Amino acid sequence: MATDEFELIRHYFSELGCDRSGSVRLGVGDDCAIIAPPHDRELVVSIDTLVEGTHFLPGTSGDKVASRLLGAALSDLAAMGAVPAFFTLALTLPEVDEAWLAAFSGKLAELAKQHAVQLVGGDTTRGSLTLSVQVHGWTAVGKAIQRSGANVGDRIFVTGTLGDSKAGLETLLQKTVGEHVPYLQQRFFSPEPRLTTGQIIADYATAAIDISDGLLADLNHLLQRSQVGAMINPAELPISQTLYRWVGEKRSREWALTGGEDFELCFTVPALLEPKLAWALRHHDVAVTCIGQITDSPGIVLAEDGRIWPVEAGGFNHFTDVK
Repeated sequence: MATDEFELIRHYFSELGCDRSGSVRLGVGDDCAIIAPPHDRELVVSIDTLVEGTHFLPGTSGDKVASRLLGAALSDLAAMGAVPAFFTLALTLPEVDEAWLAAFSGKLAELAKQHAVQLVGGDTTRGSLTLSVQVHGWTAVGKAIQRSGANVGDRIFVTGTLGDSKAGLETLLQKTVGEHVPYLQQRFFSPEPRLTTGQIIADYATAAIDISDGLLADLNHLLQRSQVGAMINPAELPISQTLYRWVGEKRSREWALTGGEDFELCFTVPALLEPKLAWALRHHDVAVTCIGQITDSPGIVLAEDGRIWPVEAGGFNHFTDVK
């Protein structure tokens, strides 16, 4: 049994993940990690926090929390077109639950190996269950995809399908049963960071963001940084058959636009580069769908069957919404 903070770290987190870049000179176990950055790369950094009762329900198993935590954090690196390298972890625990920690660290180790990231440090303390992970990755100098580069006429793309994570949460809240539940809950608990997709689109995308608060909310962040607007065709929104069969077209579209936490990518590409993008993605196993284009009018409008109407850029807000 882990008897104190240092024993807990040694027992569960001393050897987590791998460093394919060869940049980690010193990892877990000292006051600081030592990193030697490659001379031709820039470091990109992001931090994510999960709070019990806000981002996951009380009683959620450790492995599911680990999947959500690392998947969501690495999604930020994907949006920049970065190659993940290492991460740090801060845990606030109400108590030392050996079974929970074993499940958490086991899944974290599995995902760290899968995505070739190494745990290089962190902290533990006592309190309400809260977990923070800071991820670090590399991009070629000047090649990170930012939110501020979208131009009028660019096409707007998204990866995967949208609305599934919101639906997964609803199945948990409603204690739903049925054949749709495993897929939708898997999408909620185990976001798949689109790292390879981000690296492929880096040569073509003018701007990108990952979808954490909802398509409309996150696209609006990109539009504000780029000082442009957007027109979206809701009929083009990629919706899974599982979601469609469960709640129908109207609710599926609503959740695809505002549900949040799908951790898919939303990005823009000049129209002239669309054929080259399609060729680059020809063997890629992640669906990429064009849903609209960038306009010169501020805000977001939906356009379908000859009708155009404005929408509010709504989504999840951590200070106004309670899950």
